[in-house]
Amino acid sequence: MKRAINPQITARAAAVLMLLTIAGGVFAQGFVSNRLVSFTDAALTAKNILANRSLFQVSFAVFLVEMACQIAATAFFYRLLSPVNRSVALAAAVIELSGAVIKTFSRVFYITPLFVLSGTTTTLSAFTTEQLQSLAMLLLRINDRGAATAVAFFGVSGLLNGWLVYRSNFLPRFLGILGIVGSVGWLRYFYPPLRFPPFTIIALLALLTAIVKIGWLLFRGVDEEKWREQTLSDPQ
Repeated sequence: MKRAINPQITARAAAVLMLLTIAGGVFAQGFVSNRLVSFTDAALTAKNILANRSLFQVSFAVFLVEMACQIAATAFFYRLLSPVNRSVALAAAVIELSGAVIKTFSRVFYITPLFVLSGTTTTLSAFTTEQLQSLAMLLLRINDRGAATAVAFFGVSGLLNGWLVYRSNFLPRFLGILGIVGSVGWLRYFYPPLRFPPFTIIALLALLTAIVKIGWLLFRGVDEEKWREQTLSDPQ
């Protein structure tokens, strides 16, 4: 006999994973990467990384944990929102997973500069210190651009999930509206030269939206009876 899904557990698991994703990103990006990496000074960046190599390696590990949590959260959100419209929920999940793959792969370019600067490989002995620092900076820029590409995909999945929440009858509509508003700014990264709206505004709005969503799912959850009703009337 197929075991019934508990929507409350699913919602809270998704919220916890979402919280871990945000916490991991804030630590690795905000408290480590942004403090060690200066895109205007390759020499200073190299010095910072070598002087804090253990912290730099920890931030790489946290980046990977962040992505693992996001992938798991995507699966839980798909299961939670699929009764609204299974096709749209699947599209949102696949798009978000695509962004997660892009972002995870880009982190290879985040950790590689440590190997380049450490001089652990003889193949780099022909390069000068300045050349190695420039190479490390190039790799970090590729990592940064890869992460920016990923959030564009997250913007699309966020719009779709926001629409699903809005159309559901087991979550309040304002959460769906917040989800849409908090995701639309990320779409600017489909065209990197576009500078508006500023990243700070986009990130703060998305963070506020995420906090409200996490808080609701953790402490209020979903209307279980309505979720089951919508599951039984699954239009797909």
